[in-house]
Amino acid sequence: MNLTDPIADLLTRIRNAQQARHKTTRIPGSKINLAISKVLRDSGYLTDVAWLDEGPQGWIEVTLKYTPAGEPVIRGIKRESKPGQRRYVKKKDIPQVLNGLGITVLSTSKGVMTGAAAAQASTGGELLASVW
Repeated sequence: MNLTDPIADLLTRIRNAQQARHKTTRIPGSKINLAISKVLRDSGYLTDVAWLDEGPQGWIEVTLKYTPAGEPVIRGIKRESKPGQRRYVKKKDIPQVLNGLGITVLSTSKGVMTGAAAAQASTGGELLASVW
C-alpha cells in the first residue's frame, strides 16, 4: 500500500470507523501513527491503542471511545499540515481548538504531543491535526 499521507489516512480511518459505529479499527503501522494514536488515547479520545505485529509493517489497532448515549467522543478531526504545505508554529502561536475544548497534535523535537504539552515544554513544531 503506497500512501502519500499516512497521517491523513489515520485520521480518515478513525473518522470513518466512528461514523460506522465500529468498536475498533486498524491502521497501517508506523512510528508517527503510533505516536499520534497514543496522544489521542492519553487525551481521552480513544480507549486503547495496540501494536499488532502482522505482515511486513505491522498494524495499529485503536479502540474507539463513545459516550454512554452511544455518540462518538471525537466530534471532529482535521489534518492541519499537509505534505505539500507544511504548517509550523512557534510556542506562542499554537492555536486553541474550540477555546480549549479540543486539542492540537504537534510533532516537536521532543516527540509528538498536544499543543498544551508543547507550550508547557516551551517548544513549537509542525501542527499535525486538530481534534474536538
